[in-house]
Amino acid sequence: MTLPAPRTGSDPGRELADPGFWTGPPAHRLAVFARLRALPGPVFVPEGSGPGHWALVRHGQVQEASRLPKVFASAPGVTTPEPARWVRALFGDSMVNLDGPDHAQLRKIVQRAFTPRLLAAAEEDVHAVAARIVDDVLADGPDEFVAAVASRLPLEVICNMMGIPQRYRPEIADRVNHASEHIGVERGLAARLRVPGRGLRALARMQRMVAGIGRERRRHPEDDLISALVCANVDGQALGARQLGAFFSLLMVAGVETTRNAITHGLTLLTDHPDQRDLLLADFDTYADGAVDEMIRHSTPIIQFRRTVAAEHTMDGHLFRPGDKVVLYYASANRDEAVFPDPDAFDVTRSPNPHLGFGGGGPHYCLGAHLARVEMKALFRELLTRPVGLRAVGLPDLAGSNFDNRVRSLAFTFERP
Repeated sequence: MTLPAPRTGSDPGRELADPGFWTGPPAHRLAVFARLRALPGPVFVPEGSGPGHWALVRHGQVQEASRLPKVFASAPGVTTPEPARWVRALFGDSMVNLDGPDHAQLRKIVQRAFTPRLLAAAEEDVHAVAARIVDDVLADGPDEFVAAVASRLPLEVICNMMGIPQRYRPEIADRVNHASEHIGVERGLAARLRVPGRGLRALARMQRMVAGIGRERRRHPEDDLISALVCANVDGQALGARQLGAFFSLLMVAGVETTRNAITHGLTLLTDHPDQRDLLLADFDTYADGAVDEMIRHSTPIIQFRRTVAAEHTMDGHLFRPGDKVVLYYASANRDEAVFPDPDAFDVTRSPNPHLGFGGGGPHYCLGAHLARVEMKALFRELLTRPVGLRAVGLPDLAGSNFDNRVRSLAFTFERP
């Protein structure tokens, strides 16, 4: 059965198209998603400058689409709006925007580069960086959490793993912020004309920087990820300069931004739920893994990804046709009452917890899922056991993005032991 796209003001998906929906109270968004999940099938969401999309809001819908890449394709792009052709030609295709053999080959090269030795060294480094960050917090007494704590851990760990020289790191951190600060955020006309150039310039400079490092590592390999990627020989292939740049941009924007946001939301959740904080502190090793997954489920750092229908497919009574656009709303799927009892509760003992914070499965499942969990666990061990009474102060300053659950800043306080 084919359901036509609604065209009237009574469209139940119209709120998702309203920029105000993403800047309003989070509780209102959760209530709207709950109403959409209760509807019999996917809901059409009109877009002012695009074709509109069908919203997949249930856990099962998002999983099904994620595991059928030949039907729900990532190309030409998973973000809204999709990347322009000239942008893709200039910067190369990111792995998240590829399908089929192209995606499989690139992912294979990257996976081969993550050797057991490199991963073991990265995990050891995570603990050292987490301890150093908390040393600095105790020494300096900062009062803003994102810059002082949450951003530092994933940025330093990834730069160490990649082999980025220290002299480049302050600029990279700045470029990451410029490249991502307006993704999914509604802006006025002047800002829309100005900001894309700024973001693309930041991306270009970052990619040129890593391409230069890649050329040097081809001549003089070191024991780092860039060397492994540019010197790989997977079916006779390694990463070229554009592929390396695209991968690095993905790693920095996705790996740094998502982890820092999950960490920041995690502190807010532990502050707002002192019973769960006390439980975690009482036996950190028993509850830490569950706490990290519950932080990710509850905050869902990536709100949504886009797909383009490549073949006819019926889901929940609706026939999707080639060319249709769908959006996988992870933020809704992670609150699906059919999968998560009392979904709005924060429960570090929640089990099972099949959240979709790293994707819904399939070939695009997040490559960095394990590292993100290790980072969060190591940092919260240090944060909760060394400073005294560390807690968030007030509400996080949210970016109001429809793409990621981004936190601009969060005040925090603590006592020295």
